[in-house]
Amino acid sequence: MIDRGGIFAGDDPFQLARDWLTEAEGTEVNDPNAIALATVDAAGLPNVRMVLLKEIEGSQAAGDGAFVFYTNYGSAKAREIEANGKAAFVMHWKSLRRQIRVRGLTEREEGPQADAYFASRSLKSRLGAWASRQSEPLSSRMALVGEVARVTASHGPNPKRPPFWGGIRLVPLEIEFWADGPFRLHDRFRWVRDNPGTNWAITRLNP
Repeated sequence: MIDRGGIFAGDDPFQLARDWLTEAEGTEVNDPNAIALATVDAAGLPNVRMVLLKEIEGSQAAGDGAFVFYTNYGSAKAREIEANGKAAFVMHWKSLRRQIRVRGLTEREEGPQADAYFASRSLKSRLGAWASRQSEPLSSRMALVGEVARVTASHGPNPKRPPFWGGIRLVPLEIEFWADGPFRLHDRFRWVRDNPGTNWAITRLNP
């Protein structure tokens, strides 16, 4: 039996991740839901960038769960995810001295859930999503401002979700919970499974 208790206790990694995120929301100054998202391009060269995690879905008891973020499907990250169906991220909280690492399979969220999230964003953010050809070359900032003005005139005060913009759901095959320890003797617990919906194997790792 693994000696796992305290902040690591529980049999549901999705709930444990939600609990840590909730705690971070009370301590982290800016964007406690920020994740460093990693993908690889066609040549196998890694890419990493910060995005905002918008939801931790489901539970182990319900059969499965996932981590959801949103993006322009024409962006570099979305194209790379589409090409290989895999991604990874790390969520680190300096205030708590903890982090969560996730690796797994990806799928799009393009239905009512994505529509509802898009509608919840500010009007300027929604118009910006329409105006930005994310990751493509841009001649000048004025060109971008001009495109925002154009889409504002064409889409009005309540723009619908663009067909090229939506969610990415990362269904984990591996989740690691890490917490800082004295003398750099950190606590690490890795949850691993072969396929979504199957049982997890939990291992304590050396720091």
